[in-house]
Amino acid sequence: MFQITPQLYDKIKHFAKFPQTGVSLRQMVMFGQKPTKGTMFKASQFLHEELPIRLAHRVKELDELPGHLCDMPSIIKVKNWYAQSFKDLLDLPPPQLTSMMKERIKHASQKNNFKAYQASVPNPALRSVPPPAHTNLHPVTPIGHRYYTNVEEIDCSPEVITYTDNFVKAIETIKTRHDPVVTTVAQGILEYKERRKSHNIDTDIQQFLDRFYMSRIGIRMLIGQHSALYRGPPRNDYVGVICVSTNIKEIVQDAVANARYICEDYYGLFKAPEVEIYCPGDIQFMYVPSHLNHMLFELLKNSLRAVVENFGVDYEDEYPPVKVSIAHGKEDITIKISDEGGGVPRSGIPLVWTYMYTTAQAQDLDPEYNKSDFKAPMAGFGYGLPISRLVN
Repeated sequence: MFQITPQLYDKIKHFAKFPQTGVSLRQMVMFGQKPTKGTMFKASQFLHEELPIRLAHRVKELDELPGHLCDMPSIIKVKNWYAQSFKDLLDLPPPQLTSMMKERIKHASQKNNFKAYQASVPNPALRSVPPPAHTNLHPVTPIGHRYYTNVEEIDCSPEVITYTDNFVKAIETIKTRHDPVVTTVAQGILEYKERRKSHNIDTDIQQFLDRFYMSRIGIRMLIGQHSALYRGPPRNDYVGVICVSTNIKEIVQDAVANARYICEDYYGLFKAPEVEIYCPGDIQFMYVPSHLNHMLFELLKNSLRAVVENFGVDYEDEYPPVKVSIAHGKEDITIKISDEGGGVPRSGIPLVWTYMYTTAQAQDLDPEYNKSDFKAPMAGFGYGLPISRLVN
């Protein structure tokens, strides 16, 4: 098992002093429309600096959790995964470029107009952190230009191509390693509650889970987008994992099919409650389809479960339908899901957005579960709503 050495932890603490760089969805789309080999190389260099900072923040926070939560076996396992990924990136050697290659990339970068890209927005949670002193690791460069250094098509040396390829392989390994993080942290929370003989968890731990999972979404988004752009091939209407014309009705229909399949399998039904979709016209917008699908999938599972348990499994042919209404306003798009499942008890309203709260029977967690829809539980973890709120 991987162990964090004192020397490694010193490096982690050093990197955790640096603020994270915010990257917006729109910036990713503008950058990734026609990435050249030089552009992917510069983006790899940025991520090679940025990802260790993000990983270091999480390791340090996991190590400093209150109330002995940091001592739970599952939390230690996750902390070691993050530390191992941090070490993997630090051990990945930087590219050895000739002076001519450096000058060629610099010249190709200067020809592009940086003003075309909107500036990045720093992480609001870190605005109180003082800016770090200048180091060789992080040169003084405007925050909006570090990732989006668009480079013209040039003849890249083998060193450039090899570095980018090795970096993409490294971050894909990290992404796979972190697949079971959500359920492993949840297992750690269960261990913590059992140790404390308490059914509730403190507000500061709820806030930690929000920060932790939000950071995880950001890290996986950066890795997934970079890998998709590098691996290709380009897909219509897609820039990496981002769809510039996401069709809401199609995403809803896919989430409905998955949720009804899980419902039928869990309750042994021949036919789950129907889901009626009300969508005026063909609504499209820029989004990450997998994120929207996840939110809808979790909410639809809740509705289907509530209807089945409210009316009983013998009511199969007469279940009232779940209704999904989509409204396209001037500034936003609203999706409303309603059912006749009996609602949430008034006493539970303040808890519905908290982690580990569920109105269903609690389920045992499998740390190896990797969030595949067709292996997902029907309910009982208390993670569906709070995680969906973060992905929004």
